[in-house]
Amino acid sequence: MIETTELQNLLAIAVGASVRAGYKIMQVYNSDDFQVNLKSDRTPLTLADRLAHEEIKSTLTKTFIPLLSEEGRNIQFEERKGWDYFWVVDPLDGTKEFIKRNGEFTVNIALIYENYPVAGVVYVPVTGKLYCSLEGFRAFLVPEIQPIENYEVTFNGLAKRAQELPLPFKRDNIVVVESRSHSTPETIQYINNLAGKYPELELMPLGSSLKMCMIAEGKADIYPRLSLSSEWDTAAGQAIVEGAGFKVITYESNERLSYNKEELVNPWFIVTNGRI
Repeated sequence: MIETTELQNLLAIAVGASVRAGYKIMQVYNSDDFQVNLKSDRTPLTLADRLAHEEIKSTLTKTFIPLLSEEGRNIQFEERKGWDYFWVVDPLDGTKEFIKRNGEFTVNIALIYENYPVAGVVYVPVTGKLYCSLEGFRAFLVPEIQPIENYEVTFNGLAKRAQELPLPFKRDNIVVVESRSHSTPETIQYINNLAGKYPELELMPLGSSLKMCMIAEGKADIYPRLSLSSEWDTAAGQAIVEGAGFKVITYESNERLSYNKEELVNPWFIVTNGRI
């Protein structure tokens, strides 16, 4: 198993990669040419996705840890099943929100060990918010790191600016996070059932892994994902949620969401802080 000091170094490397990828994303975001194409599953792919992927890949391959990325998804299970540590990356999570220019997109990097996340980074290029988690050190938020082309940082440098999650919010209402672009009839029914139990319930529609980060930050209580998603959509967010002391569990069996499955598709799941 990788020693703690090396895990800290790997987290810092991932943070640097995410911020530099954020810089590449924002260069496209502020331009007039997103170069939008459709992938085989009919979801959009932009120039920003590709540039962010190349930035992160060029950095993480230097760690000699295998990389599984949305933009390099076609690695056969026969090769993957022997991995103990590996990176899971979504270079631009929330491409639909990116195209809408609503700012609700993230860079996601997670380190998986024996099928579960042990470190995670979720970076929000538009706001500069950085969510991080490292097993044994909980989860934390660095409020503002602006996208910089040559950004690098140490673990100690991050720690000096970090705020531990969840933040000390005081609220009595129940907040449910819902997907802005991936709602389903099952999700709507689930939320309606909650509304029947909690009349004060409020909805918070969001894109990307920001939904999971809102649970970790303490701004929301539950996020039901009763539709398909992929491992790169959730790995980093799960690291943040679990680092904050909360849970990501499968809808059917209440088991911890796991990774490196033969099919890289997640079952339905619930993210919860346990209030409801």
